[in-house]
Amino acid sequence: MKPRFDSLAFRLVAGASVWAAVALIAAAFILTSLYRETVERGFDERLGVYLKTLVGNLAMQSPGQLGDPGNLGEQRFELIYSGWYWQVRKSGGPVVLASRSLATDTLDIAKATNVGTVDGVESAVLTGPDNQELRVLSRTIIFDADHRYDVLIAGNASQLEAEIRNFQTSVALTLAVFGIGLIVAVGVQIRWGLQPLDRVRHGLSEMRSGREQRFEGPFPAEIEPLAKELNALIASNQEIIERARTHVGNLAHALKTPLSVITNEARSGQGPLAAKVGEQAEIMRTQINHHLDRARIAARSKVIGAITEVEPALERLVRAMSRIHGDRDLELDVAETLRFRGEQQDLEEMVGNLVDNACKWAASRVVVTAMLEEGDADQALVIRIDDDGQGLTEAEMSEATRRGRRLDESKPGSGLGLSIVTDLAALYGGDFRMSRAPLGGLRAELRLPAVVA
Repeated sequence: MKPRFDSLAFRLVAGASVWAAVALIAAAFILTSLYRETVERGFDERLGVYLKTLVGNLAMQSPGQLGDPGNLGEQRFELIYSGWYWQVRKSGGPVVLASRSLATDTLDIAKATNVGTVDGVESAVLTGPDNQELRVLSRTIIFDADHRYDVLIAGNASQLEAEIRNFQTSVALTLAVFGIGLIVAVGVQIRWGLQPLDRVRHGLSEMRSGREQRFEGPFPAEIEPLAKELNALIASNQEIIERARTHVGNLAHALKTPLSVITNEARSGQGPLAAKVGEQAEIMRTQINHHLDRARIAARSKVIGAITEVEPALERLVRAMSRIHGDRDLELDVAETLRFRGEQQDLEEMVGNLVDNACKWAASRVVVTAMLEEGDADQALVIRIDDDGQGLTEAEMSEATRRGRRLDESKPGSGLGLSIVTDLAALYGGDFRMSRAPLGGLRAELRLPAVVA
């Protein structure tokens, strides 16, 4: 099943994911910055300890005869190009003392960058031997006017950066796992939170298919009012439909009596006027019945929950037509599980008109088939009625569905059958079409809404 990018679940998960990503990235940046600041401060404090040790050692010596203070308790000051160096330079003059790790090289504080001074101690970044990035602390000690020395301590900053990068990697992996877990947890929470909406959808589907008459719970407090309003709306809709049916019935009875009087009077009279009145009265009766049927059908087709089993309905219809048209061979092919989303009376009226027409025009054989087909948006019930008669031309097919149009006056009927079928199919959201049948005659095809188990 493809994800719906316009669904509530997708929007909530996407929103939570974006917020979690922004929050975790910000947290990673803050944690890394704090860690960098802490590590750099610790590194500088360590350099500061070495600087104080070196200055203290020099302060105890004679200004003009400074001796080697040794490794200051750090063996890396003994290893050549280890990245840890100390140096004593006479202010404005040459280097007088240096750690063994510098070998023959010297450090020039004048080439340093990111220089800052706190309490007389100058901090900076300097490129040392082997292009090492060094963090440097330097201060000037004054013995007297002739003895001023610049004392410098340097540590390998690449070790510091490597440590910070390792921390960044650990933080990134930890927060990524945490973020994925958070998104999964949010998805599960949203699925659980939206489950009542699935029950709402299922309840509406049950009502639409006719398996339920009301919208039943239980539902959470937020959805319970919706369920009550939907049940009230359904009850109101059914009441309106019943009132419409009652009004249609009352109108039919109110018109039937005057029309019967007019028809009887016309029949009892003589002459062309009486014949014309009788003829027009019959046309009025036919038209009134047609439009009253349309009104009744329109109201009934909107009833929620009406379903009809197709196989028994068509079997009864074919048996009835076989008795009426005994000289025709009627065949029925229909699956047992087919169900029509609508009233049984309407299905029988549509198929009955088509089968009756097919029997009238067939040479000897009529085949009725019903199947389930995939439509553009949903599955549809397709009913085909084929005969082996002469069939119709394209122009005659178009003309045949016009209300009251009869292509052959020798056959009995009002000419309203195919029009009623077309109107009924449209009211149910389906359609009716005609084409050439494989038997050689006409194929009448109904496409109607189906109920899928």
